[in-house]
Amino acid sequence: MYTHLQLRDSARPPVTLATLRDMRSRGEKIAALTCYDASFAVLVDEAGTDVVLVGDSLGMVIQGHDTTVPVTVDDVVYHCRAVARGLGRPFLMADLPFMSYPSKEHALANSVRLMQEGGAKMVKLESGAGQVEIVEFLAAHDIAVCAHLGLKPQSVHKTGGFRVQGRDAAAGERMRRSAKDLERAGADMVLLECIPSELGQAITAELDVPVIGIGAGPGTDGQILVLYDILDITTGRKPRFVRNFMGGAGTSLEALKRYVEAVKKGEYPAPEHGF
Repeated sequence: MYTHLQLRDSARPPVTLATLRDMRSRGEKIAALTCYDASFAVLVDEAGTDVVLVGDSLGMVIQGHDTTVPVTVDDVVYHCRAVARGLGRPFLMADLPFMSYPSKEHALANSVRLMQEGGAKMVKLESGAGQVEIVEFLAAHDIAVCAHLGLKPQSVHKTGGFRVQGRDAAAGERMRRSAKDLERAGADMVLLECIPSELGQAITAELDVPVIGIGAGPGTDGQILVLYDILDITTGRKPRFVRNFMGGAGTSLEALKRYVEAVKKGEYPAPEHGF
């Protein structure tokens, strides 16, 4: 019983929000990865990953869809439950998929499912000015929330595809205001996707919560990539910010360890991975 309490003083205590805040305060980079099943979860854990996301990216890399839009709450719960069984140390976060948070009540009910049925410790939702009240509502119910800004894959049909966001000054300023508003509303973490490196660094400096980047430059508190991308499993054209860590690695575990080490040392992302 109380396994996590028993592990607190072990050599590998479980990562918590307090852990992540401490890492930010002392300048230690946070290494995060997506994951979708128990087998890879064991390897991701062993590699020293700090945060694991069961992302709705599973719709593209696991289910074969062109976007994340078809992913359901049931899908995320299923994969989250599988990943949770393989993890010990990392902090587990799960995506609220497309149209699972159109209202505060829907957001709460589906967040509860991800936590109770899936084992998630935090939920992530694609955010903006319209989600401030939802974040505030979830935070008031003691649910840890990660706000996702920048490129929002659930909105690709609205925004015209997978494109870098925040390139012009006005768009960048709106994103900076949204990040601050979401933090004030109770967001415990912010994820920035596909934005100029300078904007990623500026938003990170203005916030007090940990900021994780994917295609947001080296100035964030940590990095996250899709597991299948760094292991060179994904076929076809890959985003500019992706680095293949399987090159020269003998095993998947070695590649994962190389990724974690590169993030921790600040070697990834390099300038060629930014916008």
